Amino acid sequence: MKLKNHYMSLTWLMGFLLTVFIAGCGSDGGGSTQPGTVGVSMTDAPACGYDEVNVTVSKVRVHQSGSADDKAAGWTDITLDPPRTINLLNLNDPTKLNFALESLGETSLGAGHYTQLRLVLEDNNGNQPSANWIVLTGQNPTNKIPLETPSAIRSGVKLIHQFTVNSGQRVDLLLDFDACKSIVRTGSGKYILKPVIKVIPFALNGIEGFVDKQSFVNQSLLGKNIMASAQFNGEIVRATVVNTDTGKFFLAHLDPGNDYDVVITADDHATAVIVGVPVSPAPSITTISTSVAPFPLQTSTFQAIDGTVTLKPDDPANDDGTVIVSAKQTLNSGPTVTVKSQVATVKTDTQATIGDYGYALTLPIGAPSRGLYGALPITLSATVPDQSAVAKMYTVKGSGQVGTTVFATQAPLPSSVDITVVSTQDFTLTQ
Repeated sequence: MKLKNHYMSLTWLMGFLLTVFIAGCGSDGGGSTQPGTVGVSMTDAPACGYDEVNVTVSKVRVHQSGSADDKAAGWTDITLDPPRTINLLNLNDPTKLNFALESLGETSLGAGHYTQLRLVLEDNNGNQPSANWIVLTGQNPTNKIPLETPSAIRSGVKLIHQFTVNSGQRVDLLLDFDACKSIVRTGSGKYILKPVIKVIPFALNGIEGFVDKQSFVNQSLLGKNIMASAQFNGEIVRATVVNTDTGKFFLAHLDPGNDYDVVITADDHATAVIVGVPVSPAPSITTISTSVAPFPLQTSTFQAIDGTVTLKPDDPANDDGTVIVSAKQTLNSGPTVTVKSQVATVKTDTQATIGDYGYALTLPIGAPSRGLYGALPITLSATVPDQSAVAKMYTVKGSGQVGTTVFATQAPLPSSVDITVVSTQDFTLTQ
């Protein structure tokens, strides 16, 4: 039976963000010791193809040794009692109050050098989705599909990251949980949680702007899948949904010192790109449009494309990998950007071979609009410079990973094509 593709178009990478606040213990100058604290909060961006992504967190652990196992002495724990089940997609809009952070508690932490964090999740009760589960896009919310958690996750997702807590110091860390790469559908139809998490500095900086509601029928933003992403060299660094009430978006926690390209996409609309947006250290926020002068989006027809990605050489393990397919567009007098991206699904139809993954994307064929960062208001235009030659032209690129093995060599080589002429693109990925 052919596997239905449940993943909707994706222009971002989901983030599951744990904010770790650490104040060091040390002397106050009078010989006494001040206890420090570790506080943990959580936020998230939307996940690809899911209406719900639920995980149950039982504790966060901190250790000074990167080689310590889960039974070693010396762990400092933040324990949630009882463990808390959280639908990550309830935390997907950083323009909301408290930037969609949810506190998970705090505990004391001594001064010193720390090299390991662990995120501990509860296990499901057998095959029942009692702790960790997903609901696929468009499905009845009672149709809970369990997320299996391998034993290594139940002992804590191990994160190696070094930081020093000095006397009286507060250290902020952010754990970025990439769920689109972390949820793997196997050939047998199971969904397994294999967390992909990176530790990044916590900084309340970023880029904010507004999308014009008048660009949409009835001035409603609901159901339009409006996404904004900050990209660097054509790769998505941070992304978020646009607030459907206000049209506002906020791309938070960006590395300062870089200039980013902000890409805005929406159903039935052409892509908008704001080029060269600078980001400064916290607490600086770069504003690129306001509620008084929001960005208008131009309407566009769409073209569906699809294809099969095959991981080579043949290996049964290749059906348990993660394959990402991105559609990129190079603007006239502008950058190359990712318009949409998707987690491909392993194919199980009778014609499928080992390592076959299917994808399907729906892309705008109207000319994109471009604007250069500068004094507000920033003007978006599809004619200055003329982007008509860019319309319909996309380069499809893929990448895959099975365990620690990366598949990055694509054949045939990716090239820009008119998707109204070539709507099916099959390719292989090798190590």
